[in-house]
Order: sequence, then C-alpha cells, then structure tokens
Amino acid sequence: MKYLDFLFSLEGKVAIVTGGARGNGKAIAESLLKAGASVIIIDMLKQELHRCVSAFKKQHLRATAYNCDLTNFETIKEIKQFVEKKFGRIDILVNNAGITLPEPIFTYDEQKWESTHQINLKTPFFLSQEIAKIMKKQKSGVIINITSLNSEVAFPDNPAYVSFKGGLKQLTKSLALDLGKYNIRVNNVGPGYFITKMTQKSWKNHVQRKKIRDKTILGRWGMPRDLSGLIVFLASDSSSYITGQDIYVDGGWLSKGI
Repeated sequence: MKYLDFLFSLEGKVAIVTGGARGNGKAIAESLLKAGASVIIIDMLKQELHRCVSAFKKQHLRATAYNCDLTNFETIKEIKQFVEKKFGRIDILVNNAGITLPEPIFTYDEQKWESTHQINLKTPFFLSQEIAKIMKKQKSGVIINITSLNSEVAFPDNPAYVSFKGGLKQLTKSLALDLGKYNIRVNNVGPGYFITKMTQKSWKNHVQRKKIRDKTILGRWGMPRDLSGLIVFLASDSSSYITGQDIYVDGGWLSKGI
C-alpha cells in the first residue's frame, strides 16, 4: 500500500452526507467517494439528487441516493434502519444540510426561527444520535458537522442562522465528549463564503462580491472543492487523535486584522 493510501484511504468505509445533491454537500460527497468510500447521499431535492448520484455512478463511484425530508423524526430512524440493512455498518456521518432565512430582526418571525432550528441544529443532533448507535457497536466512527464562519462572527439580519450555527459548534463539543469513549470522533468544519446557490445573491452583486473577497487574506471566495482535502483528512485515520475541534475554511477571514 502506498504511503498516502495508508494515510487517507477510505476504502471499505461507508458514509452519509446530508444535503449532498449540490454545492458544498456534493463536493463533500465526491471527495469521500473518490477516497474509496461508499456514500449515501441524502437530500430532499429529488431530481437534483438522482442527477447527482447518476453522474457519480457513471464515474464508477459507489454512491447511493436517499431522498427524504430530514425534518421528520421518523425519517431519521428509517435512515438508521436503511443503513443497517443495506450496509451493516456506518463509518462517517457528515451533517451538511442547512438553510438560511435572512430577515431584519424586528420582523423576524417564529416560522423562520423554527425552520432554521430544525434543519441547522435539531436534525444534526438526532441524526447523530441514531447513527452513533451503530458506531457504538462498531467501537468506531467519525461525525463531521458543517458549521459556518457565523459560528464565530455575526452577519446582519440573520439571527436564527447565527444562533444555530453557533449552537451546532457547541453541540459538536458535547458529542465529542460523550461519544469519545466509544472511539467516535466529532469535529466541526466551518466554511467561509463559498460560491453556491445559497450565496448566489451576494455573488451576483459586484459590490458585495468584492466586499466579501476583501475580507479574506487569500483574496477570493471559497469553492466547494476547497473542502475536499479537509473532509477526507477528518474522515480518515490520519486524524485519529483529533476530536472536538473547530476548523475554518475561510480564506483567512477570521485571522485578518487590517
């Protein structure tokens, strides 16, 4: 076995990526697939999901589509059952699915707050809880939560997103502590501003695009592929002594002074 394969190969591993049909989630799924894992890609966008998985299969990658709405708790239990029946194990869970519903603070309504809470914090917890039951039996596993630059800093007119990404950051530390005894590692990956469908409004605004670019040390927006190396590292045995950590992929945004 080559040294790099020894360090980073995910051959024989089984992974779940939520919100994996497009954007950052798709890039995350692709990185795990190309490192050798079988990947269950979960998304509620049926057409985009099947288009994505079909494209991966044409490359002879081991992708499986699972179309569902993660806001239903019974669905989360069904995912666990599906994994146990089809694969018999699970090694990697990436909680990537998330939404942003911006609105000025004085008109921010309960529905936006609850919807953001459901997808960005509640679902990652309960899905982690169910999948960790399988990992516990194996005495091994990796959970990667996709947080955000907003876990550390606030952006205007988006109180729910900032709150629940910050909550997810702390949930990761709690899970890392409680699951570490079963050799389950849990870490955060926090993207900065990436070019995805979620950020297309800002990208198309040339003033806003430049403002965001200038916030970074590297002088550019992130691309989904910028997550690939870190995801494979955290999912592999190369990071076997890393848990409870926050790693930001933000082009240096958080470190930049003047």
